[in-house]
Amino acid sequence: MKQIKLDLNNTEKILNNAAEILKSGGVIIYPTDTLYGLGANALNEDAVLKIQKIKNQDRNKPISIIVRDLKMVRKIACLDSKVEKILNKIWPGPITVVLRKKDIVSDILTGNGETVAIRIPDNEFISALMEKIDFPITATSANISGENNLLKSKEIIAKFKKAKFAPDLFIDAGDIKNPTASTIIDLTTSVPKILRTGIVGKDKMKDFFEKFN
Repeated sequence: MKQIKLDLNNTEKILNNAAEILKSGGVIIYPTDTLYGLGANALNEDAVLKIQKIKNQDRNKPISIIVRDLKMVRKIACLDSKVEKILNKIWPGPITVVLRKKDIVSDILTGNGETVAIRIPDNEFISALMEKIDFPITATSANISGENNLLKSKEIIAKFKKAKFAPDLFIDAGDIKNPTASTIIDLTTSVPKILRTGIVGKDKMKDFFEKFN
């Protein structure tokens, strides 16, 4: 696994390197506005299978994804005007949204389910990276399935350095300062449901939903 320190004053080379790896079906570890993520082309089944091998993850467990914008969401998920209005208010940010998937999204990614979990992080590096590719990327946490989240750079390097299956590139942005995952909400029903309370609390989410009832 190659390692490279993230320098926000000189990111172009890193962005191009990461984009080429993703385009070729490879896997990266990248920083988000919450935890480190394991990224691969979410529409490439072989790349998604690599993620599952790296994490030693059950194939029935779905993998969340990151998108560039609502235009990309429309290609992979079913939207209506009310849902779009909600998404425009909560993104970019640490909120993952569950939507009905379209056929372009493989069952391998969704664990044979009919929904897909999506978000747009509030992160400068990821925003720039997504401008260089035309597909969503996986956003599952950079750890082994069932184990604790890896919050320190040295923990990530130690975990994957000698692993049988490892990412191709680790973009090291330092240790995680706020080790809280994204909040997950389900927008596939008439009444939104909070599936996981993460960095955005339940009270704040309820107040937000009341504005759209």
